[in-house]
Amino acid sequence: MRLRALGFITALSLGFLSAPLAPDAQQPGKVHRIGILWPTSLSAGQPRLEAFRQGLRELGYVEGQNIAIEVRSAEGKVERLPGLAAKLVRLKVDVIVAAGTQAALAAKQATSTIPIVMAAVGDPVATGLVASLARPGGNLTGPSLMLPELIGKQLELLKEVVPKVSRVAVLWNSANPLGPPQMREAEGAARALRVRLQLLDVRDPNDFDTAFAAMTKERAGALLVIPDVVFVTHRARVADLAAKSRLPAVYWTRELVEAGGLMAYGANIPDMYRRAATYVDKILKGTKPGDLPIEQPTRFELVINLKTAKALGLTIPPSVLIRADELIQ
Repeated sequence: MRLRALGFITALSLGFLSAPLAPDAQQPGKVHRIGILWPTSLSAGQPRLEAFRQGLRELGYVEGQNIAIEVRSAEGKVERLPGLAAKLVRLKVDVIVAAGTQAALAAKQATSTIPIVMAAVGDPVATGLVASLARPGGNLTGPSLMLPELIGKQLELLKEVVPKVSRVAVLWNSANPLGPPQMREAEGAARALRVRLQLLDVRDPNDFDTAFAAMTKERAGALLVIPDVVFVTHRARVADLAAKSRLPAVYWTRELVEAGGLMAYGANIPDMYRRAATYVDKILKGTKPGDLPIEQPTRFELVINLKTAKALGLTIPPSVLIRADELIQ
């Protein structure tokens, strides 16, 4: 009887081991390699990187146990992104997380087979990254910031804070593929608000002084900053020049307000990176990236720097203050 019992247990064990795994089960002991393609410095992007790592931890991933993360940073020099993307491909990572539109485009050019999760891209359809939001197709997917649609709201906020403004200077980078659709949105919103735009093309930090001198010469009354790596990387300088030029400025992300800018309105970017971890999880469990719809943001935030407002001699209207998610004193 004892021999028969042992035989039964052995057969049961062998049957269990030979049974097929569930579709979403991960191989035991498998360490997935996640490549991250980062356009700015790591110090500048630390809150976003930490939000992504936190998202992975919430899903049960532990660095050094079941995942390994390879970060490649362009340190604010976007021309380095294609080369860094190629290095991640050579490392044979399981998935590439591309931070922003320019990084996503570089990753797409580097590989058509490795899944790419776009973290916080602006307009993936307009920039040719995916076929559609509902069915991206190919090897790219991820959460979108929906930036072009937000430009109008940012201009409206400027008009509320500076009601008499008639000319708004716009800092943008024409080399950024996301620039043209954003400028079209800005021009349409400006017509509706009856303000004129002064477009200033800034491709690197050497252009800042010339751009702000032109704003002063043309007597701009406010400033709109279009999303780009160069403005995030040099955010302290942008905020300082705006303050010295006495220009109320609106941005798309809180980092520039924390650096001394007046206000920012846009999607909660760390939340986008946390959501990107969910995409990585689904892909590692077998879902094709092209079958995962592009998510649009659900959390937006308005951040206002009251210290900067006071330095500019501005009184923020109560109708704006009551909508703020955070007031920096």
